[in-house]
Amino acid sequence: MKQFFYLLFTAFILGTSASAQTASDKTPPKNWHQLDKATTGYYGISLDKAYAFVKEKKLKSKTVLVAVIDSGVDTTQNELKPVLWVNPKEIPGNGTDDDKNGHIDDMHGWNFIGGKDGRNVKSDSYEAARVYYNLKARFENVPVDSVFTNPTDSLQFVMYKNAKDKVVGGIDVDEVAFMQKFLPLFLAGDSIIVKDLGKDEYNCTDLDKYDPTNRDAKATKAFLITICKGNGSNEISNKELIEEMQGEIRKADAATTPPEAFRKEIVQDDETNINDRDYGNSDVMAGTPFHGTHCSGIIGAVSQNGIGINGIANNVRIMMVRAVPDGDEHDKDIANAIRYAVDNGAQIISMSFGKDFSPQKQWVDDAVRYAESKNVLLVHAAGNDAKNIDSTDNFPNPNYIDGKGRATNWITVGASGDPKNGGITASFSNYGKKEVDVFAPGVQIYSTIPGPGGNNYGNASGTSMATPVVAGTAAFLLEYFPKLTAQQLKYVIEKSAQDPGIVKIPGGSDSVDMKELSTSGGIINAYEAAKLAYGMRKK
Repeated sequence: MKQFFYLLFTAFILGTSASAQTASDKTPPKNWHQLDKATTGYYGISLDKAYAFVKEKKLKSKTVLVAVIDSGVDTTQNELKPVLWVNPKEIPGNGTDDDKNGHIDDMHGWNFIGGKDGRNVKSDSYEAARVYYNLKARFENVPVDSVFTNPTDSLQFVMYKNAKDKVVGGIDVDEVAFMQKFLPLFLAGDSIIVKDLGKDEYNCTDLDKYDPTNRDAKATKAFLITICKGNGSNEISNKELIEEMQGEIRKADAATTPPEAFRKEIVQDDETNINDRDYGNSDVMAGTPFHGTHCSGIIGAVSQNGIGINGIANNVRIMMVRAVPDGDEHDKDIANAIRYAVDNGAQIISMSFGKDFSPQKQWVDDAVRYAESKNVLLVHAAGNDAKNIDSTDNFPNPNYIDGKGRATNWITVGASGDPKNGGITASFSNYGKKEVDVFAPGVQIYSTIPGPGGNNYGNASGTSMATPVVAGTAAFLLEYFPKLTAQQLKYVIEKSAQDPGIVKIPGGSDSVDMKELSTSGGIINAYEAAKLAYGMRKK
């Protein structure tokens, strides 16, 4: 499922508790997620104390390479430019695969959803629809209680039934009807605002001093501001909202119409062949860099102007691997993105995406095993549906589909907040005593965003933001404790997590101990992790 913007409409249309956090009366500090609870009262990760600790111990840092598999990155963002990975074996812009890795001019990473002609996939279909229509002819008339002797047939039949339920029976008719009716009205006002402001993309901050006289523009402004307030962020833009509405309408259309093959016409690889890997292009910005830019800044942005931010890790390089469209990613692209990152030296991979179906999970599992064999840590978002993923599917995940164990180099991350910022557990976060390893700050996280001039910043919320908080913390630890294995990094981060005690179950009103929502039962803490890592180092 697409995770870039979670449940934007629920608060406005349905008013349910599954909506994102309510904006707090007091705006938290922009770096609240890095703060120390004991000294500031905010439930951050105690980053300053962690740096003070490694300084006290006179530890030197080594540069760590973090790959971000995402939608793209703004390579012109001033606070990311110093930390973007530069392929040392590639000569920029010469149209030659200098390092013979199958990818021409991959200076900062690679785009697996681009074409050799320079075009890029922006929007794509949802995996449930792809699975449903791919298997429909085979299983449509098969009785629901059928039993198969072939395990592969059994798995595919279960997948088909689940996809059918999701595509045909999982549509909120009232919500989609609202969007279908409202979208043209929103677009009418949007066209006027775009002209008045002189910019194609704007957010609620841009609308603060904008006083439209046109009725349509007034309605569009009012709706967008309502969505921003309901989600606790002024950075939600007109384009993001439009894309979300269009995406939900596409989901509804899938109930009666096979999804369009967005990727096939542009990428032109053999999508059925995992060994066909030399596809894509070098455009890691690709016109869709908001999400990847925000996540990358959380990990390692370097403040250049006094008004921006500092990321968590202070000695990193960020490699962007573009594989996530507006819609659901394809398993082949994720598998190849992981392999690319590993082959080019990434030590940690941050993955803020996910979906409900994984028809080629074996391909992804093989890539995860490959990363495991190369001592690479994978950090993945738990998702933003306020559901228990112990009992509902969420992909990718560390459980190998062949039944032969579970990845030991994998951390699944839920999102935490603050009592002054919507609650300790984010109301949208997925959870699971077995499947979510740890929680990390993911509500109103301030970071780098794309925009003219390269000095743009804003808030975003989601397990998508909590994931780079963990990836950044892992990078910090590896900087100062470079001998830690991926398994030891996972152990240190989870073992040192701090239990906040009784918290609300996301999406509901009941309360439980955090131990019931994750395996570690806590929120990550960089200071406690550094102390634990140092103790292991001395032995």
